[in-house]
Amino acid sequence: MRIGILTGGGDCPGLNAVIRAVVRSAHLHGDEVVGFRDGWGGVIDGNCMELPIDRVAGILPRGGTILGTSRRSALEQPEIVRRRFAEQRLDGLIAIGGNGTLFAANELASDVPIVGVPKTIDNDLSGTDRTFGFDTAVHIAAEAIDRLHTTAESHYRNLIVEVMGRNAGWIALHAGLAGGADVILVPERPFDLDDVAARVLARRSRGRGFSIVVVAEGAAPQGGEIVTRGVNDQLGRPRLGGVGHWLESHLEERTGAETRAVVLGHVQRGGTPTAYDRVLASRLGQRAHLAVREGRFGTMTALRGSSIELAPLGDATARLNTVPEAELDLAEAFLG
Repeated sequence: MRIGILTGGGDCPGLNAVIRAVVRSAHLHGDEVVGFRDGWGGVIDGNCMELPIDRVAGILPRGGTILGTSRRSALEQPEIVRRRFAEQRLDGLIAIGGNGTLFAANELASDVPIVGVPKTIDNDLSGTDRTFGFDTAVHIAAEAIDRLHTTAESHYRNLIVEVMGRNAGWIALHAGLAGGADVILVPERPFDLDDVAARVLARRSRGRGFSIVVVAEGAAPQGGEIVTRGVNDQLGRPRLGGVGHWLESHLEERTGAETRAVVLGHVQRGGTPTAYDRVLASRLGQRAHLAVREGRFGTMTALRGSSIELAPLGDATARLNTVPEAELDLAEAFLG
């Protein structure tokens, strides 16, 4: 068989592990793999490369993706996507990506043989219990919070740590819990600024002269709006960022204590994936290749419990996987 593969959307730790797993599994079965550069853009533009097994040697621990990525959509020119299958003599395509990439894959799946692999550091795709890249992002954020504790304590400051999370607060919640944050603010639950200030002041009244606040970029105050940069991204969505600095000024005013904001930004996406993400990505990639061999098109690989299973491709974008209320309520026990 001859199989295409692409990585679309934002980069994510573990993408190279998926590519490597697909190529190694294909080599074991005598199949060929063609990599399309820059996501769906590479399919549309005909920009591709052969992926023999020696091409993926040493890429397992590398961040990013050797294929490059973009946020272009196959739905720009679906007829060219179909034509490219014939030109490259493909028997199937493995699309690795998040909401945009897999939405396009699902739209094309009725007449194009596609298998999806869900990917996002935000862990906000439905249909799978966990996405690779999330564990790495949490690890990086938690390590940053650990480091910020010492400087906050030394200077008696409030430190606000802004992490990624447009619509889902998974990174903020898990990194905040792991890092011992005093307050965690997520998109799922608008926050009361006076309540945040009261929590910080309560800790100071108990003799603790500093506080750590973790906030997702998509978190917003009650009755207020999400803080944006005033420009749109490639998908036409408002570009988020700035809630940390917005909180910095308001929290300092209300508490009278020096307050600083730290924005982790894209550092959460970069660098070496954790061992967990390498293993999860490898399992998802190998299963995706076998799904192509089995003709199980229109599906995506998914983690269900401890097993890798096939789920309908449409499940990935059926809804946003946000943090359940029960899990947010549980976190309150660690914030009191």
